Amino acid sequence: MPTKSIVLSLFLTFSGLSYAQTQLNGAGATFPYVLYSKWFDVYKQKTGVQFNYQSIGSGGGIKQIIEGTVDFGATDGPMKDEQLAETSKKQGVDVLHIPTVLGAVVVTYNLPQLGAGLKLTPETLAGIFLGEVTKWNDRRIASTNPGKNLSDQTIIVAHRSDGSGTSFIFTDYLSKVSKQWETKVGRGTSVRWPTGLGAKGNEGVAGLVKQTEGSIGYVELAYAVKNHLPYAWMKNKAGEFIEPTLESVSAAAAGAAKDMPEDFRVSITNADGKSSYPISGFTWLLVYKKNRDKSKGEALVNFLKWAMADGQSYASDLLYAPLPKEVIKLVEVRVQSIK
Repeated sequence: MPTKSIVLSLFLTFSGLSYAQTQLNGAGATFPYVLYSKWFDVYKQKTGVQFNYQSIGSGGGIKQIIEGTVDFGATDGPMKDEQLAETSKKQGVDVLHIPTVLGAVVVTYNLPQLGAGLKLTPETLAGIFLGEVTKWNDRRIASTNPGKNLSDQTIIVAHRSDGSGTSFIFTDYLSKVSKQWETKVGRGTSVRWPTGLGAKGNEGVAGLVKQTEGSIGYVELAYAVKNHLPYAWMKNKAGEFIEPTLESVSAAAAGAAKDMPEDFRVSITNADGKSSYPISGFTWLLVYKKNRDKSKGEALVNFLKWAMADGQSYASDLLYAPLPKEVIKLVEVRVQSIK
């Protein structure tokens, strides 16, 4: 009996001609851009469907889905209730959050004399981004890195300048582990940063850190690896220092998969579990429940079905964690409701 993925592949092959002239326009998150680029290229080769995706940050993706200027958006920070209500009012249709993969936001740095393996506690990380820990040899950093070559060099903080789902995951985490951060700054795709230099996109922050000795920033794991930047091991809720890996991200998602809310808007930062990496998150595609263009709606549904089946196999090689099987089953049901 053919497997579900084989049946889907056959369907896509025979239906490819009918969608050959279809172009789906999207915009949003830079966090999953490495994977989405691969997906869009492979899917175009299979079906002829073209994707025009602008990697402008989650804030931009949410804005464009509200305004109705794209066929789909992308975000790493779920839309707020008021944003969903505004979209429904303006576009006359509801927006669905479709989780696609999971990823790690890593704390990357540029200290040639230190090398890899920096260990940070939540309190120290919050202190750095609050502008209170200003030197690399601060006792709070030194205490968790005995024997490391730490100098009195000034810490230069790098953060996102644009509306960013990566920032949402990062600030959501800091808000959970630091009352001071939650009170002074809070969580969001855009926040008022207490200190540091801003750069656009994950690629911008990675580039800023790479060219600035003494700097520290946060990016999706794939961007740190691509730029040959070291990243910190973070102390998690269970008190363990955890390296960001596909396995530790999947561990963070394990609990969420069991208690996934109906609308899929869920946070997995600072998750329970001895092996959970604490700055992990889902990333979502934002799609209208009913597309004004029926052919585009059908094309998008077929793409999402492919993404849940064959598409997941591309995630690990590009340093994203595939969705848990339990979540995929829930998403497949939700995709069937899109018209």
